[in-house]
Amino acid sequence: MLEFIEDILWVYFAYPAILATGLYFTFSSRFVQFRSFGSIVRNFFSMFRKDIQEKSPQGESQAGIHPLKAFFASIGGCVGIGNIVGVTTAVQLGGPGALFWIWVAALIGSLAKYAEVFLGMRYRVKTSQGYRGGPMYVLTAAFGGSRGEARLGSWLVKAFCILMCIYGVEIFQFSVMTSSVAENYGIAKPIVALVFLALVIAAECGGLKRIGTICSTIIPLFIALYIGMGSYVLVQCASAIPSVIGDVFRYAFTSHAAVGAFTGGSLMLAMSQGIKRACYSLDVGVGYASIIHSESTEEVPAKQAALTIFEVFLDTFIICTMSIVLVLVTGTWTHNIDAIYLVQSALASYFPYMHFFIPLFLFLLGYSTIIAYFCAGMKTALFLSPKRGRLFYYVYAVTALIGFSFADTEQAASVMMIVLALLLAMNLAAAWKLRHEVHFRLEDEATLPVPEYASG
Repeated sequence: MLEFIEDILWVYFAYPAILATGLYFTFSSRFVQFRSFGSIVRNFFSMFRKDIQEKSPQGESQAGIHPLKAFFASIGGCVGIGNIVGVTTAVQLGGPGALFWIWVAALIGSLAKYAEVFLGMRYRVKTSQGYRGGPMYVLTAAFGGSRGEARLGSWLVKAFCILMCIYGVEIFQFSVMTSSVAENYGIAKPIVALVFLALVIAAECGGLKRIGTICSTIIPLFIALYIGMGSYVLVQCASAIPSVIGDVFRYAFTSHAAVGAFTGGSLMLAMSQGIKRACYSLDVGVGYASIIHSESTEEVPAKQAALTIFEVFLDTFIICTMSIVLVLVTGTWTHNIDAIYLVQSALASYFPYMHFFIPLFLFLLGYSTIIAYFCAGMKTALFLSPKRGRLFYYVYAVTALIGFSFADTEQAASVMMIVLALLLAMNLAAAWKLRHEVHFRLEDEATLPVPEYASG
């Protein structure tokens, strides 16, 4: 039933929304993701060098957090277990051609995500605790015309907040973390789940600043280790890489997208698996990135939004591609094993003790993602109910995380994909309505006025 609902939502709502919005912004920006990529990367590293040279406490103020901490908190939600487990599931089900569609979704989805963050920055409000923004404010602006439209906007805001509360409790990655650690280390699942839950709540209590600090420590460490180990394996399997890349393009367009033990695939299967998993990994349309980036001290929306293009590059063309190519060149993708263990099996052929190391990897990635999403979910819960939102959210989070840690990981993944499709359809509808307000003049220093928070 979950798979049936998931397929209906993605085929009739999510796919058209991401393709239409992404292609529109790609052409209207004159392919800015290619044209300005060099300047985006240079801007990121110049911000990084400036922050180190100033030796300041990350440039934070009561008005918000440093743009780099917002970036790392946001990428902490992107670079996660989906980069190792989710994308390899796409290949296991849809064949090598799924990687091609992951690339396509990343290229056009990066500008849909740019638009989300740009509009979040544009319509954020200033409170006594700093900036607050996200789809809650963008949906209000997009559907704030006539009385009937305003009523629709009010319902969409409430629906978004409820769905974001559900999506903010990352049951899929929590399930993968607990299963991997419990099975590889021989520890009882309830103990693992309770310890992980305590760590999540401890991080959330420190707010976005603590989460940004944790993610800015974990993510660079993970990227360095994973790329180093993966590169070593790819060098050893260099002779197989040309054939694998050929399969990626060949099976993306033929009627046999899946090979080996998974024959009988189709173009639509490869496309659907690739686009779905890419959207999940990249957080396109979720609204999470808009919430996080809106708290940045950066005053130029285009500059902060441009960082999301670099996020997509790191997430898709470095981490996700590395994971998929690893399981393809080693042949582990055809093994009849759970997707949790595909990358572990690929690396185990060249490195010892992977059954100890990979669970640690998954914990670091899952933890950074879970706390980042937990923070975004908490903000929407407090938006709905400033007095009782925190208590209700904690009760739901504890119940869902503990409950789904004992469920099948694919069931948890289906729930997340269903909620993602609904969030994506709503958020990209708002981006489409406000599409003429999104600009891509990344060098523009002129700031847009920030609305004052009227209700205190």
